[in-house]
Amino acid sequence: MSVSTSPLIRLHPEDNVLVAKEPLALGQELRELSVRARAQVPAGHKIAARAIAKGEPVRKYNAVIGVAARDIEAGDYVHSHNVALVDFDRDPGFGLDVRPVAYVPEGERASFMGYVREDGRVGTRNFIGLLSSVNCSATVIRRIADHFTKERLAAFPNVDGVAAFPQTTGCGMSSPSPHFDLLRRTLAGYARHPNMAGVLIVGLGCERNQVADLVDSQGLEKGRLLRTMVMQEVGGTQETIEAGIRAVEEMLPIANSYRRERVPASHIKVGLECGGSDGFSSITANPALGAAMDILVRHGGTAILSETPEIHGVEYMLTRRAITPEVGQKLLDRLAWWEEYTRGHNGQFNGVVGPGNQAGGLANIFEKSLGSAMKGGTTPLQGVYEYAQPIDSSGFVFMDSPGYDPVAVTGQIASGANLICFTTGRGSMFGSKPAPTIKLATNSPMYRKLSNDMDINCGAILDGEVDLPQMGQRIFEAILRHASGEPTKSEELGLGDNEFVPWHLGIVS
Repeated sequence: MSVSTSPLIRLHPEDNVLVAKEPLALGQELRELSVRARAQVPAGHKIAARAIAKGEPVRKYNAVIGVAARDIEAGDYVHSHNVALVDFDRDPGFGLDVRPVAYVPEGERASFMGYVREDGRVGTRNFIGLLSSVNCSATVIRRIADHFTKERLAAFPNVDGVAAFPQTTGCGMSSPSPHFDLLRRTLAGYARHPNMAGVLIVGLGCERNQVADLVDSQGLEKGRLLRTMVMQEVGGTQETIEAGIRAVEEMLPIANSYRRERVPASHIKVGLECGGSDGFSSITANPALGAAMDILVRHGGTAILSETPEIHGVEYMLTRRAITPEVGQKLLDRLAWWEEYTRGHNGQFNGVVGPGNQAGGLANIFEKSLGSAMKGGTTPLQGVYEYAQPIDSSGFVFMDSPGYDPVAVTGQIASGANLICFTTGRGSMFGSKPAPTIKLATNSPMYRKLSNDMDINCGAILDGEVDLPQMGQRIFEAILRHASGEPTKSEELGLGDNEFVPWHLGIVS
């Protein structure tokens, strides 16, 4: 990639499209192409570097993002109006790009200040969490959480808060079923999350997702820091709220007894997310985050890439890094499931990206996937996990999920992510609990406009202030600070109370 004073960015010598670094005017002279712009081209969008015949592959980063839907002239604006999404054979090349990781010796690894739990798990935050087994108990857990204001928590300075995680199902669903299992797996992942010092699970009593069965089926162990209540047994709404408040009050002194202590960065598990992507996502924030994940993996940590529809078309970039053919095939199996799951629907997996993505310069899902996959860096793919499945290996891994941000992040946290890194080009106002979200802007204009929501400006790469490796190091250092307790912008804004969104599968009856 060459970034200079030119208004155009060439990402690979073999590309037949370039990216506009800044808006291009109709008729603007483009000296490196020896032509004038044949249309207005917004920043982050593509322009033809040469003539592209109808049916010829359109290449960005020397990857095929579609074919020309008609003859395209040099200097033409290239976008969804003249690029057709055509599937093509892609060699998975299992393991061909696997390279040994140059791990940092244990004694020299970076560290952060975390909360060490009795079983050795390490949290980056110290919450008491409230879970509802069913939507019918959602209001109750919100009311319990609302009781614990900043004033009431002032006596417990080591507790980050009492957070409610209400959900919309738990009954009216087939059980057993994949959806039922997925919901229970997600709830259990939050119940045992290292960022939770204590948990209270509240049910109604007549739902399919019975609290006792949830606890037993997921191997949870009740005790002083994992409690359960059933509204029909306790005596109703108000009685359960009062009993829940008393239960949390009993857990607070225990939770407050935890103190941050220095631990190696190998305990950090980062969920990788992107939303509101634009044409700069694959140039700045996503590859810079990938560089940071390469550093984290070298220090023994874990990077969790998700959003299966957003690797569609470039999955070979991951299968070529799979440590075994079985790991690579598992990823392809998930993509095959998605192809059947979305058949006949006008969804992202089948090519249509959101309006914000299109406005930001992304023509289709293959182009979006090209940038999305970069968040995972370059280290070997160690494993492929189902949604909310506990991640038991370190290094770079993949967790199956939809591309919808709250759903994907909910699964990552349930799988064990204790911190989230979220890249955005259009500007996402996302936040999460109990794992905090760090937001990375792809471009400086958006960062300045939304500075109260953005943590890191990766647009500095385009501005020539830093290069990708330097930005990767900057992100890694920010991860260590935020893992140690420095609040992120979304935490300062109080976000995260409405972003617990387990994946919905199947029918409702």
